[in-house]
Amino acid sequence: MKITVIHGQSHKGSTYNIAKQLCDKLNGEVTEFFLPKDFDCFCKGCAACFVTSETKCPDYEKLKPITDAIDEADVLILTSPVYVMHSTGAMKALLDHYGYRFMVHRPEEKMFKKQAVCISTAAGAGMKSTIKDMADSTFFWGIAKTYKLGVAVMETKWENVKPEIKAKIDKKTTSLAKKISNGVGKIKPDIKTKGFFSIMAMMQKNGFNPADADYWKAKGWTSGKRPWKN
Repeated sequence: MKITVIHGQSHKGSTYNIAKQLCDKLNGEVTEFFLPKDFDCFCKGCAACFVTSETKCPDYEKLKPITDAIDEADVLILTSPVYVMHSTGAMKALLDHYGYRFMVHRPEEKMFKKQAVCISTAAGAGMKSTIKDMADSTFFWGIAKTYKLGVAVMETKWENVKPEIKAKIDKKTTSLAKKISNGVGKIKPDIKTKGFFSIMAMMQKNGFNPADADYWKAKGWTSGKRPWKN
């Protein structure tokens, strides 16, 4: 099992430790990235990825190691502590660069057989909205199954988190690891993803953006083929 973890910050606090605990239980080959250390670029808004090719993005070469790791992974883990009720700016800046991979544009077919986990912690509230910031992308990328794990740790330092809270986290990561392990190589998108994909396929038959329309036609998706059946 190959696991790619993208951390929304470089600090190894509660969010990091929960992700590490999950990875240890999955016992796979782990590749990690820490933002903004490993990617610190903001989207320039040039739209080159949409209208021409993602290779024309000004940040393409710097982004490529992360893109390759995402594509090679069986499981993708995105983590972010709550920053003012949302994900970190570094995580948002990264995800902005993958807008071209949304199903409305040019989704990568490997995504439809992957699992993802979005993890967030806070001393108080905000995990739901933070996880949504990340899970919106995993859904629109077409990832077959996204698990969500939000925890109110009630502390700013992992070493100070109460034993009873850590015990609950341990149970959750054990259960989650089992579900993920059972799904590797077997997972397929749910009806919501399949339905949205089908709508996009109809739209792309006469797509307004040639780069997208040509991509869908070349994949055979506008004539009935589906990426999760390959």
